[in-house]
Amino acid sequence: MINDKKHTSEILLEERVALVNKIPDGKSSVFLEQNTGILDDYFRNCFETSTIGPAMGLEKNPYVFVALGGYGRAELCLHSDVDLLFVFKEEVSLDAENLIQEIVYPLWDIGLDVGYALRSLDECIELAHREFEILIPLLDARFICGVSPVFTRLMSNLEKEIFSRKQEEIVSWLIGQAQKRHKHFGDSTYRLEPNIKEGQGGLRDYHTMLWLARIQFNLKTPRDLEYSGRLSHDEFTELNNALDFIWDVRNRLHHISGRRCDQLHFENQIKLAESMKFKKINGHRPVERFLGELHHHMDLVKQQHLMFLYELGYIRKGKPRKQSPKKTKIKGLTVEREMLNFSSLEEILKSPELLIRIFEESTHLKIPLCAEAKRIIREFSYLADKNYYTSFVVIKSFEKILLAPAPVFNVLKEMLNTGFLVHLFPEIKGVINLIQYDEYHVFPVDLHLLRTVQTIKNFAVADDIGIDPLYSEVYHEIKKKKLLLWAALFHDIGKANSSGDHAGTGAVIVESMLTDRGLKPEDVKTVSFLVKKHLMLVKIASRRDIHDEETVLSCAREVADIEQFKMLYLLNVADSMATGPNAWNDWIETLLRTLFIRVLNILEKGELASQEVIEDIEKKKIKVLSLEKSDEARKELESLFAVLSPRYLLYATSSEIREDIKHFKELGDREFIWSVTRWESANTRTVKVCAKDRPGLFSKLAGIFTLNNMDIIDARIFTWRNRIAVDIFEVKAPRDRLFENETWARAEKDLNLVILGELDIASELREKTSRERRVKSHTATRPSRIVVDNDSSSFFTIIEVFTYDYPGLLFTITDALFRCRLDIWVAKIATKSDQVVDIFYVRDFDGQKADSPDQVEEIKSTIKKGIIHSDK
Repeated sequence: MINDKKHTSEILLEERVALVNKIPDGKSSVFLEQNTGILDDYFRNCFETSTIGPAMGLEKNPYVFVALGGYGRAELCLHSDVDLLFVFKEEVSLDAENLIQEIVYPLWDIGLDVGYALRSLDECIELAHREFEILIPLLDARFICGVSPVFTRLMSNLEKEIFSRKQEEIVSWLIGQAQKRHKHFGDSTYRLEPNIKEGQGGLRDYHTMLWLARIQFNLKTPRDLEYSGRLSHDEFTELNNALDFIWDVRNRLHHISGRRCDQLHFENQIKLAESMKFKKINGHRPVERFLGELHHHMDLVKQQHLMFLYELGYIRKGKPRKQSPKKTKIKGLTVEREMLNFSSLEEILKSPELLIRIFEESTHLKIPLCAEAKRIIREFSYLADKNYYTSFVVIKSFEKILLAPAPVFNVLKEMLNTGFLVHLFPEIKGVINLIQYDEYHVFPVDLHLLRTVQTIKNFAVADDIGIDPLYSEVYHEIKKKKLLLWAALFHDIGKANSSGDHAGTGAVIVESMLTDRGLKPEDVKTVSFLVKKHLMLVKIASRRDIHDEETVLSCAREVADIEQFKMLYLLNVADSMATGPNAWNDWIETLLRTLFIRVLNILEKGELASQEVIEDIEKKKIKVLSLEKSDEARKELESLFAVLSPRYLLYATSSEIREDIKHFKELGDREFIWSVTRWESANTRTVKVCAKDRPGLFSKLAGIFTLNNMDIIDARIFTWRNRIAVDIFEVKAPRDRLFENETWARAEKDLNLVILGELDIASELREKTSRERRVKSHTATRPSRIVVDNDSSSFFTIIEVFTYDYPGLLFTITDALFRCRLDIWVAKIATKSDQVVDIFYVRDFDGQKADSPDQVEEIKSTIKKGIIHSDK
């Protein structure tokens, strides 16, 4: 008979293999059902043909096979756990383990992950009463085979002794567990690598809805959510469609990864998009369309789950809400249980403006809409036609929402979730759930727009939430705040059409849509300008030398109006903050702030602030000279000041100037000296190099850091007029802190050897990084780009390199520039997660710009060849 059991398991395996082969072209909902069915058939066949079962005395001590968890719900994906419960009417039979060997062991042998428990009826009730972790799987219990009265008695006892008596306690525990789960796994609609089961918006939110419905309303099946009126027909249909998609993703993810896997890692996202046959449309890649669709469905599950909790009367801590004394004065609206609702459907038909007034009232009373109100808005949104959304009353109402202080909940987000925002502004439809596939943009475009608005609103109370007070000061100085908020809401609207220049495209769209909605021409022009230039300040700050007066003056000419410039600054800041942690850091914040202050100074005074710069440098000089005791030393220092470059004097503090002069005096006959400052809290090191300048010095320094496993975060280059280079690097600390001193000594020795020509740094790096040179990122699908700019500066050629990061990249680029006979005068390194934008101000060895067509082509081809070679 054991051979028969093996034969039964082999039949099961064959059926599963046949089922798995259908995954690429089949529907996952069908797979879940059939996968569950063939397992049911296996257990029923085993029960009928068992040799152990009859020997246990089925008549005296009947037992039953019960499916739990995902198996109980008939949601078995390819590598899901199979959870079983064997329930005996009396004590667990002594032969029960033999039954397990006969039935379960063969499943383990074919690779299924089967978990089981052997319990008596009394043990089931006792354990479920004591531990909710054991109780919850029983909510999904499903009869497979055996003596059915035992199963009936089990469920009846659970209902009488636990469900009815501990209802409130169980519900509170479930909500508490959901909150802990959300905190641990995060909101899957905001994750680059979402957990499609445990994260907020994942399958477990749906399961929680089922469990709550089972406990509170004794609903038995998912369809009962509709039949009982807990969900409308449309809501249940949408939920089912969303679940089908998520299950399809999960099942294919199991198939691709070859194991149980619920985290949607980057390396599987492109594979899934291909497996699900997504195509490129309007410039948006298949993986972006796939992730957008997934986000849409997970957000729907999230919203349904939250709506369900609201209707149960529970908020964050799982406690019933207190009655609110707030009342509305708007006819057609009412407040019920601290939430807004419509008093009747007839009132909406009489006054369609109520559809937007309810959101306006929400901002005024600082209370949310109830679930029923959201349903009504979805059903009546068809009333918001062109005549509706271009009417003066509606636009004024929306502007009040836009200008309202940021509450605990986001009213604009509620407008988005109900679909009403798209009805008001059909032009944004193309950016709804639009995903940008990189490690830079954390949020879909529509949510990013709302976060940008929310961030700007937060500037009004910057002091209270720990934001730089400058933002609050600038925000309160702006007279027409609504124009800034209009621009924030639509600044990325041009991304719907992936044409490259989304800012320019967006400006055209915004000009048309706001004109249609009756805004004043001068206001439309301002908003359009802000949208068109919303990336300008960040690009200048991170890609140009902001200590160069030419850069600052050029920026000031772009924005002649002070009010517009202040708006543009806050829009750049809020846009970066709302994009994600890889777009906003202390470095970017400092650069933007410095650029803003310098340009504002020019705009307010009406002239270039050269005199102020001269005075600032003179103050530094006086302070440095005042620290010298003898007239001879002061005279020597004063002559040395003549060789310090203006850019260096503008950047360095008086103490830094004194320190660098000290290093210069100590240099003597040596090729270089350096100092290392350790910042333990930041896990970085500042390396200041004072060296005799020579062609290729910067690339040699970059190569030495890479050779010794130190990643370069930032670099600043200053060349004095006496051909002394002062280069400052911010690098990550060496990996082995115990031997850090030895690492720095080795790096110093290596640099000496390289300068003396006794060490071939290029060969050393090729050997060291041979296993790491491939572009590491999953997103490295766009080609590298090299831009040679001879227009932005009168004295330098500016080279921009856009590519993907890997060890030794900076050396590769700077070595290519050296081979093109170019001196690097300024370097700016901007890393966007895995992608870098390296900027270099260069001149040729004769001190001239590299502006001939032949030079430009040589620069591009040499850098490109170096990058491609290093990727192989």
